[in-house]
Amino acid sequence: MSDIIRYSIDDLSRLTGLSVRTIRFYIQNGLADRPIGERRAAYYTSSHLEQLLRIRRLTDEGRSLDSIRSMMTAPETASEPAPRPGSVSVRSHIYIAPGISLEIDPEKARMNAQDVREFIRQIIEIVPKQTNG
Repeated sequence: MSDIIRYSIDDLSRLTGLSVRTIRFYIQNGLADRPIGERRAAYYTSSHLEQLLRIRRLTDEGRSLDSIRSMMTAPETASEPAPRPGSVSVRSHIYIAPGISLEIDPEKARMNAQDVREFIRQIIEIVPKQTNG
């Protein structure tokens, strides 16, 4: 279990651009999973990070919280059309630590190059604390 990256709620806030209060609101309203553990020992995983990034993307698209709630129970690919044969997708594959890598599709994540660089910088800043501890 020590190989799992553990995030604090403050880490999630920095990585997603959502306030701690908003993250707690999403959790209380069943949009995102509750943390693992209790009180000060509670932590979040990459699954929580993915959920919050998806919620953020959907709210940025103008979706209502009710529609997001129903979408969160459906697979991510359900609302996306299948790529056409011959289509090209450019992705960044980032090595973070032994056994840990990250793939970002900036177009789908709606991130520009500066957003991707900043996101990677923040991940790399957090991961060494998690993998050495």
